[in-house]
Amino acid sequence: MNPLMLSNYLVVGAVLFALGAVGFLARRNLIVMFLCVEMMLQGVALNLTAFARHHGNLQGQAFVLFMVLVAACEAAIALALILMLYRSRPSLDVSEWQELREPGLEETRDEEPLPPLPRPPPLPELPPAGLEPSASRETSHV
Repeated sequence: MNPLMLSNYLVVGAVLFALGAVGFLARRNLIVMFLCVEMMLQGVALNLTAFARHHGNLQGQAFVLFMVLVAACEAAIALALILMLYRSRPSLDVSEWQELREPGLEETRDEEPLPPLPRPPPLPELPPAGLEPSASRETSHV
């Protein structure tokens, strides 16, 4: 493999890892944080595969195969945990889960609160079906 070609793969892998790290540190949503960790893992897998191809052996590619297998298992467990957490308290915000800390650690709160949820739009009001009776008909039947 051409060294110039290797550097392209390494740059793309580093960009994937950096974007995942920034997303993990900047976001508070559990699912977005999980996806950012997966993006970081894919950046590492790309770098390992590029180095294996550059050196002409299959060790890096075999390692990536096992890494993807472990990542699939980790994804299933993480999503199950996220669903169980969401059932107990319907919020995916990480700052809401302070009681899961180890005992003795002080609680941290974000200075910037979450924005209030927007009000849902009002439901449309449907007119009654059929023609409205006229006033003369109503008085004649009584």
